[in-house]
Amino acid sequence: MEKRSGTSECCNVKKLDMTKMRSLLRSGNLANYSSVLGEVLDEIRFGELRSLILRLYVGADIYIEANSFSKEIGVSEEEFVRRFGSIDDIGDHLGTPEETIGFFDEMIGQCIRWRIENTRENGNYIIISAKSYIDKNYMSSELSLTNVADAAGVCPTYLSTLFKKETGRNLSEYINSVRIERSKALLCCTSKMIYEIAYEVGFQDYRYFSQIFKKCTGQTPRQFQNNANNYV
Repeated sequence: MEKRSGTSECCNVKKLDMTKMRSLLRSGNLANYSSVLGEVLDEIRFGELRSLILRLYVGADIYIEANSFSKEIGVSEEEFVRRFGSIDDIGDHLGTPEETIGFFDEMIGQCIRWRIENTRENGNYIIISAKSYIDKNYMSSELSLTNVADAAGVCPTYLSTLFKKETGRNLSEYINSVRIERSKALLCCTSKMIYEIAYEVGFQDYRYFSQIFKKCTGQTPRQFQNNANNYV
């Protein structure tokens, strides 16, 4: 009977959803992180785990994720270890399921606080870096949240949230606005076909380009071009 119970626990442990844990860390929300953490742990029935080995299994995963996240936002390894010990020390915090949950709560909460502090201090620099990369690479059809985030030195989810918070619009909206501004100059000053201009500024779908252009300017590319030529 004990062997079957252990097997059941082990299977539940392996279902720990680290995707949700990553989203929690990057949410920047101190108001409800404890309840979200509780939901993630409840999915594997963590409160029922009496095995220290299984708690270590979960603890190591969460520790590594939190440590990795803290590095992404500029917290030194020394500072993280000073607050939470090294990964070899986590067993000291996992005496009971209740103590373990308390340790996780403290660690996740501190990471979110670090993220908030980091955003206040470095958010403007990150946004400037992202915009600079977009301005230089808007013509690439491969331009995406992922490679802009890589260039800015942060994770995609973090950049997406920060960009929206700091600028009031999504990153994709900014990319489109840069492309449309460049296309307006080309429509006015070159004899290129409209579909050629669409491709040149990074749009692979002419219809989508026309849709976005009209949304941004109130005119179709052809209307804009004709109006511009009337003033020449």
